[in-house]
Amino acid sequence: MAEKASKETPRSEEIGLHNLSPKPGSKRPRKRLGRGEGSGLGKTSGRGHKGAGSRSGAKRKAGYEGGQNPIHMRMRKLRGPHKKQSMPFENFRTVTQPVNVGDLEERFEAGAEVNPGTLKEKGLATRSDPVKILARGEISKKLEVHAHGFSAAAREKIEAAGGSCHTLEP
Repeated sequence: MAEKASKETPRSEEIGLHNLSPKPGSKRPRKRLGRGEGSGLGKTSGRGHKGAGSRSGAKRKAGYEGGQNPIHMRMRKLRGPHKKQSMPFENFRTVTQPVNVGDLEERFEAGAEVNPGTLKEKGLATRSDPVKILARGEISKKLEVHAHGFSAAAREKIEAAGGSCHTLEP
């Protein structure tokens, strides 16, 4: 066995930076536009004849759909910044980080104070978004929980275990 370990393999069989290459078939050759009619992309190079789209520097308006009524005009038009469904793609939705009661049970000692800072230390709420406590799991420890939101069932479970819930302003 010692002989096999000491036996050196030739450099050509070693794996290293000198012989790494992409998997066969994973790299496709680039399209060579305008290289003869037989290429399939010759002459007009896939741009059609005349018009703004055939010229150099041509750009299409973002969201342009070739004359079809574009998606932002087909969507519903509910106004107002406080509606979750307002204007096409719901830009005003509030984003929260969910933390379950079962996770609080696992990571905190009885009588501990739970807030966004301590949640971040324990790896439960890593983003800077508001924290909402949800009811998945069971809790038996008395905890003082400070969060931006609580589901009704989570509040019930925490208070049933003898803890308290305090809502923070976002």
